[in-house]
Amino acid sequence: MATFYIVQSYSAAKGGFTADSPVPAQSANQAVRMAERLAERKPMVLAFVREGNEKTGEYDDPKLLFTHGNNLPEELDELEWA
Repeated sequence: MATFYIVQSYSAAKGGFTADSPVPAQSANQAVRMAERLAERKPMVLAFVREGNEKTGEYDDPKLLFTHGNNLPEELDELEWA
């Protein structure tokens, strides 16, 4: 299994948000730093870590590292923090 650190930002769109391209990070610290910088100009930003196997497509549930924004999706309440 491999560990994946991902930063997901969102841009404002008519009637809500649209997801930007996810950005991989090399570590949890790097993911949080990237997310903090993006939070200065994006309405919603998430950073999370996930373990899994790219070849089989099997992944554990993501664990949050950072969240920013108003009206975050309720589904985030169900996720653990890393």
